[in-house]
This record gives sequence, C-alpha cells and structure tokens, in this order.
Amino acid sequence: QVQLVESGGGLVQPGGSLRLSCAASGSFFSLYRMGWYRQVPGKQRELVAHITSGYDTNYVDSVKGRFTISRDNAKNMVYLQMNSLKPEDTAVYYCNMYGPAVDYWGQGTQVTVSS
Repeated sequence: QVQLVESGGGLVQPGGSLRLSCAASGSFFSLYRMGWYRQVPGKQRELVAHITSGYDTNYVDSVKGRFTISRDNAKNMVYLQMNSLKPEDTAVYYCNMYGPAVDYWGQGTQVTVSS
C-alpha cells in the first residue's frame, strides 16, 4: 500500500512563497505520474499541476508562471514551489500518484494566503 504524506503548508501573506513536499512510500515511484490538486469547501477538487514519469509538466492556467512542480525519484519526493501567492490560492492541497490501477491520495495540507 502506497502512502503519500504532504508537508509545507501554512499561512503566508499575499505575494509570498511556500514549498509543498510530498513523500511517497513504496516502490516504483518513478513510474507514476505525480500531481498536486487543491480543494476549497463547497468546490470540486481541481488539478494544480502534474509531472509525468518522463518529467513532462502541466499546470492549470491560474498558476502558470507562479508555481513549479518537480520530482526527485531517488528520494520518492514531489514538490510544488509556489511563488507570488494570491488569496485565491487558499485551499487544501493534495498530492496524488496516478498510473495503471494506481490512484493514491495524501491527507492534504492547508495553504492560507492572507494578510
């Protein structure tokens, strides 16, 4: 069973930065697409960014140019560097591992952007 553990969330002022981390247990981490999603109360969970096993990346339009997803296969880690944060980025951020017959989620980490 794969476990995903997020960390790095918190309270930050508008314009600030945070770096989220996700640690994955288990084997074959490098084979799977890794993603970051976010959710606010009353809304559907949305994709923020994902990175494939081949390091191709994709971002939702609202974070392009501000967020960067990366992965370290040697450490079974995926990161989300978030810069120029806005109040509308406030959400619970979830890490996801996805592949054939694989769809795992972390418990989430709260990001609050407020002055």
